[in-house]
Amino acid sequence: MKIKVQNIEGAAAGDIELSDDVFGIEPRADILHRVVTWQLENRRGTARPTRERSDVARTGKKFGKQKGGGTARHGDRAAPIFIGGGKAHGARKRDFEQSLNKKVRALGLKMALSTKARSGLVVVDSLELADAKTKALKGHLTKAGLTGKVLVIDGEQVDAGFKKAAGNLPGINVLPAIGANVYDILNHDTLVLTKAAVEKLEARFNG
Repeated sequence: MKIKVQNIEGAAAGDIELSDDVFGIEPRADILHRVVTWQLENRRGTARPTRERSDVARTGKKFGKQKGGGTARHGDRAAPIFIGGGKAHGARKRDFEQSLNKKVRALGLKMALSTKARSGLVVVDSLELADAKTKALKGHLTKAGLTGKVLVIDGEQVDAGFKKAAGNLPGINVLPAIGANVYDILNHDTLVLTKAAVEKLEARFNG
């Protein structure tokens, strides 16, 4: 699959051949749904449990005599009625982590990239800026037609000047190639890849 390459201002900068094994496969909604669900569930933290009667460190000795004390009958001090006792019907530990086969995860990422390759993919030669200022970058992106929610993925590391300039632009997010994931790709209107990012992503699947 051949696609046009442009610079950050939108001017033509040649062509690039994208691997059909990564950018040209048929997307499947069920695979994408499984991977996105796996990602979002694994982001959730473990629900903190409360300590119930069997969890608190208190003596198990009976509080007082069963009869003759003139007060209510009690067992040990861990009962919820006492200060320092366990909580009655407290929150239980809940772990939301899911497992997903590596092949399915890899297939999901390929399908997300293929989805954007059909509509919403832009390849740029580099993210280097002559003037690494937010105002200048905003002008470049507007000139290139990159509006709305845009995800920019660079190679080994994101260009420092671009990352700094894009920090205050709403809707613009940047990632290194190693951080490319299905949820973020599908959650943006446009995916911008550098030539270095394309090489990294293709090597990731071919290696």
